[in-house]
Amino acid sequence: MLSTSSLLLFVSLPLFGSTSLGCDAPAHYRNNLHLLQQEPLCEGPAESWVIKESPGKGLGVFATRDLDVGDIIFQEAPAILVHPPPFVQGMGYDTIEVGRRARAIFDELPREEQDVIMSLAAYYKPDESIHDPNADRLKVIFRSNAYNTGKDIGLFVKFSRINHSCRPNAGYAWNHRTGKRTLYAHRNIAAGEELSVSYIGLLSIKAGRQSRLNTYGFTCSCEACTLADAERKASDRRRRNIKEALSDLERAASEPTGDKKRSKRAPRLAKEAMKLSQHVEEEGLPDYYARAYHLAAVFTFDLPGFSEIGGRRARGWAKMANFHRTLGNPDADLDEAERKGTVPIGNWMHKLLGKKLGDRHNAFIFAQNDLPKHHRIIHPGQPITEDYWEDRVNIDVDDEELVHNVWFG
Repeated sequence: MLSTSSLLLFVSLPLFGSTSLGCDAPAHYRNNLHLLQQEPLCEGPAESWVIKESPGKGLGVFATRDLDVGDIIFQEAPAILVHPPPFVQGMGYDTIEVGRRARAIFDELPREEQDVIMSLAAYYKPDESIHDPNADRLKVIFRSNAYNTGKDIGLFVKFSRINHSCRPNAGYAWNHRTGKRTLYAHRNIAAGEELSVSYIGLLSIKAGRQSRLNTYGFTCSCEACTLADAERKASDRRRRNIKEALSDLERAASEPTGDKKRSKRAPRLAKEAMKLSQHVEEEGLPDYYARAYHLAAVFTFDLPGFSEIGGRRARGWAKMANFHRTLGNPDADLDEAERKGTVPIGNWMHKLLGKKLGDRHNAFIFAQNDLPKHHRIIHPGQPITEDYWEDRVNIDVDDEELVHNVWFG
């Protein structure tokens, strides 16, 4: 059965004819991703990445120039896109049927593209054999390399070069309107640095992550997994705390905004939300930035005596949440609404308020287009100084002081 994870292991060759974005376009275009869908400014030979040997990992993808947060590295359409059979809870998809559907598409491809696909890594399970003449290698390749892609399952050849890290520096997003998956920089990346993404959810402790990654046929040796014992224990503790805080705060955020119990807890919830944001930054988990910043905005807004200064701070959190939520896919709101039939999360503040806003509060609702390039990302282990928190609420004060700081800065 296919795994339910969003990403499976891959090492491969680039697909002939795939379109990539080297993104040497002006920053105006790189910072406004929707323009790239309208004007192919990044098409061409000037790439921002290269595939080469990665010590201990086989092949990897490396940056050939400095990348800023949000820079598009490349986009890729799937070589094979399969609509899967019904998902069986606790078992996954019927791999035989998925393999059959993948084979039908594969057989229609040009021979040179077939050859590239068949050169991809194929991880055989312990009860399987590469020498079994009855084994369908294409099925194993597809299982080993495919991404969940909206409602479908897609095989992306260039993406298969990218290695895993439990502290990834790049992220990916599927845009079903363009039919492409985008790789983008999660943080500032130096020329020569290897690009990495996450194959799994990252809120488990090291032992749990290693167990999950073993199913892909490798033992992770990333920065987070090779920490000294004391640092590793601290990292495990932060990840447990992040997982618990996300669950608790998102449950609290689902309560009605006028609820007296929620209002009474507002100072504590705001403090916990900002601690959560600090922890995901310290741990280097950009996949969780949007959720953490969203919660910080929600509970900062909840604080009693909401003021212009408090609104400005909540607006800042909301901007950061929106920035990270739409990285790689400026159509995230439309995709979500179409997929779930719900109000887009971009309108979440209006939805949460549950009441008509006055002009003063309308000024607080963040604008979609006025977010500057994000520059707050810290590297794991970088000390957080007072200057870093200059425009943030002091998370180390008690609740009464916290409210004062939010109100009056």
